[in-house]
Amino acid sequence: MSIFETIIIAIVEGLTEFLPVSSTGHMIITQNLLGVESTEFVKAFTFIIQFGAILSVVVLYWKRFFRLNDTPVPEGATSLQRFLHKYDFYWKLFVAFIPAAVLGLLFSDAIDAMLESVTVVAVTLILGGVFMLFCDKIFNKGSEETALTEKRAFWIGMFQCISMIPGVSRSMATIVGGMSQKLTRKAAAEFSFFLAVPTMFAATLYKMLKIFLEPNGMEIIKENLVTLLVGNVVAFVVAMLAIKFFISFVSKHGFKAFGWYRIIVGGIILIMLLTGHNLTLI
Repeated sequence: MSIFETIIIAIVEGLTEFLPVSSTGHMIITQNLLGVESTEFVKAFTFIIQFGAILSVVVLYWKRFFRLNDTPVPEGATSLQRFLHKYDFYWKLFVAFIPAAVLGLLFSDAIDAMLESVTVVAVTLILGGVFMLFCDKIFNKGSEETALTEKRAFWIGMFQCISMIPGVSRSMATIVGGMSQKLTRKAAAEFSFFLAVPTMFAATLYKMLKIFLEPNGMEIIKENLVTLLVGNVVAFVVAMLAIKFFISFVSKHGFKAFGWYRIIVGGIILIMLLTGHNLTLI
């Protein structure tokens, strides 16, 4: 994969990681348009550069991300309850992270197989787009709830598991999960950003470990080190801009525009595939 291809794919990742349009799906489409072969490294690359994108969350929200609960501890609390109260934010992130971590390990090979299918991406883009046209009406539009409980965190984590199917969108799944738990669009979106940090960090480590354990794993990493660094830096910078845009836009306008976008892009790709056209541009 050339530096030019790396930069293009990383820009797509940064733009789409936190938008409800599926960053993985867009990277698969972009990869096909550029004619990049779907090797094991390229599959891992699409996960690894997501780490660069999620670092933007840590930078933009660092005061809220690195925080402890300093509210009074309930009387009679046990040592464990005191600990969980102090690290309440991280505990809820962990609760939300667990479902995807377990299913990701169990179905890793099946997920990798789906990463090769542009058809799967096109279909899920369309289906997700149709859903997004109505999700504001389906879920509590206008809700003022922002409190995140363990139960809510767990169900958001369950929704995140759906995003293992390329084209679904982790952002969409977790935001919809938050809205289904009566959170406001802004509160759901922000927790979706925070949840991306442990989820994508774990995915990056897992993919790097899989490459490392290959017979020539160290050589693969050394040969592609510049590619990985460039991809993460570009994704980081672009994602910072995308986050600011998304929070403002979705708070005011909801998800309908993203729904139509998904339907149009998925429809174009599906029509091209069904009519036998090659997606490769160069």
